[in-house]
Amino acid sequence: MRFRAAALALLAASCDAPQIRVGSDPDWSVVRSELARRVEEDQALRRGAMATEPITPELVDKVVAVDAANTAWLKDLVTRHGWPTRARVGERGAGDAWLLVQHADQDVEFQELCLDLISSAAQHGQADPRHMAYLEDRVAMNRQRPQRYGTQFVQKEGGLEPYDLVDPKLVDKWRAEVGLGTLAEYAERLKKKEE
Repeated sequence: MRFRAAALALLAASCDAPQIRVGSDPDWSVVRSELARRVEEDQALRRGAMATEPITPELVDKVVAVDAANTAWLKDLVTRHGWPTRARVGERGAGDAWLLVQHADQDVEFQELCLDLISSAAQHGQADPRHMAYLEDRVAMNRQRPQRYGTQFVQKEGGLEPYDLVDPKLVDKWRAEVGLGTLAEYAERLKKKEE
C-alpha cells in the first residue's frame, strides 16, 4: 500500500499542471498562473488557425485536444473548489477561466454548470456579467436554442450573421443590462476582423 501511495505521489509530482489536493484550498496564485498559461496556448492555436488558409485537419485536431485538456483541468478545479472568482484569481484569472469554459463545447453540461456559477458570481460582483452573457448564448447555441444577447455568430451566405435570437427587438436592451454595446456595433467589429 505504501508503494502505491508513493507511486501516485511521484506520478502527480511529474505532471506539468499544478496539483490540486482534495479537501484543501488550492494556492489560487498557482491556479491563476495555470489559467493564464492555458489561455495563452488556447489563443495561440486559434490565432494560428485564423491565419491558416485553409485550416488543416492537424491544426483542428490540436485545438480540439487543447480544448479537451483545458476542460478536464477546469472541470476538476470547479468540481473540487467552485468557480475561480475575482476574489480568488483576480479579474484576469476569472476572465481566463471563462474563456476556457467558453471553449468547452464538447461538454455542454459542464458549460451549463459553470453558467450557473458565473451567474451567481456576477450577481455578487465576483464575475463579469458580460462573460455570463457570452456563456449563456454559447450554451443556447450548443443546445440549438435561440440566444438572448447576440454574442454568437455563424457563417452564412454573405458572411457572419448572429445565431438565432430570442427577441431581436429586445437584444440591445439585454446587451446594455450586462455592459455590452449594441448588436450592430458588435457585428461591425466582427466584420472588420473577418476582412
